Amino acid sequence: MSWFRKPASNDFSSHNDRPTAPPREVRAPLPSAPSPYIAVSEKMFRVRKAPSEEHTLANYAYVNRSDFDATHIKHVCVNTGPARHYIFSIKNDPTIKPGEIAFGVPHRRWAVLSLDQEIRVTPFSFPTSDYIGSIVLSADFNNKKNVTSEPLNADLMAREFSMQFSGQAFTKDMQMAFRFEDKEKNKTHTLSLVVKTIEQLDLMKAAAASNGEGAPADSSAKPKHIDAGQLMANSVIVFDKEEGSMLSLIGKSKGKSAYRSIINPNWNFAEMGIGGLDKEFSNIFRRAFASRVFPPEFIEQLGMKHVRGILLYGPPGTGKTLMARQIGKMLNAREPKIVNGPQILDKYVGESESNVRKLFADAEEEWRRCGANSGLHIIIFDEIDAICKQRGSMAGSSSVHDTVVNQLLSKMDGVEQLNNILVIGMTNRRDMIDEALLRPGRLEVQMEVSLPDEFGRLQILRIHTARMREYNKMDPKVDLEDLSKRTKNFSGAELEGLVRAAQSSAMNRLVKAGGKAQADPDAIEKLVINGGDFDYALENDVKPAFGRSDESLNRFLTRGMIVWGPEVTRIIDEGSLLADTVKNPENSGFRSAVLAGAPKTGKTSLAAQIAKSSDFPFVKVISPEDTVGFSESAKCMSLKKAFEDAKRSKLSVLLIDNLERLIDYHPVGPRYSNLVIQALLVLLNAHPPPGHRLLVLATSSDRSFLRDMGLMDVFGAVIDIPKLSTADQMMNVIQESNIYTDDQLPQIEHKLRQLVEGRKFGVGIKHLLELIESARQCEADYRVSTLLSMIENIALNLF
Repeated sequence: MSWFRKPASNDFSSHNDRPTAPPREVRAPLPSAPSPYIAVSEKMFRVRKAPSEEHTLANYAYVNRSDFDATHIKHVCVNTGPARHYIFSIKNDPTIKPGEIAFGVPHRRWAVLSLDQEIRVTPFSFPTSDYIGSIVLSADFNNKKNVTSEPLNADLMAREFSMQFSGQAFTKDMQMAFRFEDKEKNKTHTLSLVVKTIEQLDLMKAAAASNGEGAPADSSAKPKHIDAGQLMANSVIVFDKEEGSMLSLIGKSKGKSAYRSIINPNWNFAEMGIGGLDKEFSNIFRRAFASRVFPPEFIEQLGMKHVRGILLYGPPGTGKTLMARQIGKMLNAREPKIVNGPQILDKYVGESESNVRKLFADAEEEWRRCGANSGLHIIIFDEIDAICKQRGSMAGSSSVHDTVVNQLLSKMDGVEQLNNILVIGMTNRRDMIDEALLRPGRLEVQMEVSLPDEFGRLQILRIHTARMREYNKMDPKVDLEDLSKRTKNFSGAELEGLVRAAQSSAMNRLVKAGGKAQADPDAIEKLVINGGDFDYALENDVKPAFGRSDESLNRFLTRGMIVWGPEVTRIIDEGSLLADTVKNPENSGFRSAVLAGAPKTGKTSLAAQIAKSSDFPFVKVISPEDTVGFSESAKCMSLKKAFEDAKRSKLSVLLIDNLERLIDYHPVGPRYSNLVIQALLVLLNAHPPPGHRLLVLATSSDRSFLRDMGLMDVFGAVIDIPKLSTADQMMNVIQESNIYTDDQLPQIEHKLRQLVEGRKFGVGIKHLLELIESARQCEADYRVSTLLSMIENIALNLF
């Protein structure tokens, strides 16, 4: 294509209709192949001047509707001679006579047009590839008398330019007028602009990125420059100062640094400081941003509405806020508004609702002026559950939360709905948010930001150690891949904390012992974080919130695991089989079992051993002592949260200890909490989501209780825990205690065989260990008799 001469002057205030300088040498003629810029229905027109200054500022060419109907024909190609073609957007004006076309002074100078000149005009439409991704404009003051030394905000200029001219045609070297009203300083400036460069928006690359396919092979190439294109609402507008101009510009939209397309296909998660969220990003772009790449007229033909809301939910520390912040920065949209949920609330009546309305005010103003050509406005709510709780749930309050929710609902999808907004909400309590906000048309894209997998953890560790590796402050022998395998169920924030803890451990080596904490200056330069620092941090400093409850498990295994007979081996093997069944991807991924037996038979210890041996990354213990003083509702909420947390991990074990005490069961009466029973029945029947696997272990001291409460049918397996009933079994435990000599053990064994022979006898292992500990306190000569006496009392039902 050939596009055309630059005018000799930026001063278009004069109405001299003929150019004051000869035309500049034009570029090469159009190629011989059919061009998309040439159409049919050519007509001859006479050139007229624009009726008023407002017409000039609108940047249109004006024709009578009888010639070209602007509702169907948006642009025309003006041919003034061989290889001289100019593209203009047109508008109908009844003051223009048929057969005439009116231009403002800047357009006439650019196209070298004189009044009464006859020109050939052809309807024109852009091919789908020629949409503007970025346009650079050279700016200067129109009237030299109105020059000001005050800097102009290029970001506000870019926003106003997009609102005024979205959908219009622009051509390289095109000259135009632009009126910028600086509302911050209450001043108006009229500028003359010249189009310097136009870069094409690549819809194919953007669509590939939005579909999660990544960037094409040639994505490293520079954006393609075109001679003409159609401006979109989200095209990047960049202002440069004209050479020799007194104009001063500030803001991100000044100079080449402002280039950033609405969706950049060359994602670099390392530079963004986000790892492990590739899939989440791809899904968000597919749902929320793919439609915004295409022109407004195409979206109108589909009758499509853009996604207006995204909800990011998941455990704390998984990167929800960071993701939303980066989305706001990466998108070529209006400056995102980031607000914490509690900041909306105000003690004065009506102020909270007013704060919500203010967030949408700019978007509403632009929608009224530009309609479908409006740019994208992003509003980010952190901790959105603070202001969007279920309506009617705040009993006894002033209903402020309800009215705030109502206001937000009406702004997002009310009678006067907007199509140029994107609300991003973040919460780790999705269950608290009002249901009306979660329906299509509002926060319809709901994305769970879960714990990172092994590859995601490796990405995050590389991000947070990149600076250390760059400056050789980390030992090359540190194996990040091994570390990512050992940090199962760590969130992104916890991995960052792990790196900080390792750094602190390394720095602590340089602190001299003494009255004052002093770092050794000679060793600072030699400081290197090594694998031992990470090991120490992993073992002592940072524990994952969704990790193993090793402290609880070890508390149940303080005496160790004593294999007093083949029965113990059988029980552990049954538990291992359950864990392997849950791990198998071909199975449903959910199993439950209850370990039932008499009191003090070691049920909890065996369940803890099964959970620990499973090597599942998430192990949670629900114990009655953790819910002492809880109301029935509080216990239900605690149980529900434990199950929800377990379902967030890929592999989880829940250990519910002492079911009777948890539900306040007592055989006298009988008395129990029906609310907790019902909650357990529901939770134990609810399977985890796809891809997540859960093993539930419980302990009970009363089989009849399980049967009466209907729990026997809910658990998939019942594992019986027997008492020690033979002399050999009891001797195995006594020998493990190591308090009796080799001479005393035969004496104890002989007496035990006499007690057990011909008698139905049994003692729980926990009970026997307590007796051994009591005997340990006696003098060595009395330990045997003391132990045998206590066991005999049990046998005679006297103890």
